[in-house]
Amino acid sequence: MTTVLAPNWAWANLASDDEIERAATALETNGMRAIVVDTGDEARHQVFNLLPAGAEVLTMTSRTLETIGVSEEINEPSDIAESRRYDAVRPRLVQLDRATQGSEIRRLSASPDFAVGSVHAITEHGEVFVASAGGSQLAAYVSGAGTVIWVVGSQKIVPDRDAAFRRIYEYSFPREDERAREAYGVGSGVNKVLVVNREFMPGRITVILVRQELGF
Repeated sequence: MTTVLAPNWAWANLASDDEIERAATALETNGMRAIVVDTGDEARHQVFNLLPAGAEVLTMTSRTLETIGVSEEINEPSDIAESRRYDAVRPRLVQLDRATQGSEIRRLSASPDFAVGSVHAITEHGEVFVASAGGSQLAAYVSGAGTVIWVVGSQKIVPDRDAAFRRIYEYSFPREDERAREAYGVGSGVNKVLVVNREFMPGRITVILVRQELGF
């Protein structure tokens, strides 16, 4: 059993403008588009600017997306007209039975046209880190999704790989474990970690860096 420590709140400190600029430049060098915005509201508008009408979109479980209203707007439309704006995958997934429709769940989760979520750390060298308990979001991020959009608070920018792993274990994991226990009655775990060093397909990954604290 993994011991869960109290969160190290030093990892919640926002990055400086210079650190944000270095990370954004490095992401571009590594084949990932970087967009820097000041607020979560601006980030939300950027997400919807990148999603064409009628697109198949899977929102990953993300406190960041919940906070800025992206998850709700895509998955819980307020009226019939808005419900036709996107082909939302998440509402379809929750209606499927894991015991009898597991293969369909895996296919829908692994290969949406658009995957929208967040990450746990980005180094100033443009490396992206995503930790997961079950790994359900990782296949889409690696290659299954046609387009990946990550919204990332600037507190997740770290100097290097060692700091990225420390941030995951010292901050992201304790925060997510607490959230999971409240929501599901069971703890979380750092069971799988995706590291994206470079994206070879031009335009496939966009990282929206926000000068605000968002998510874990």
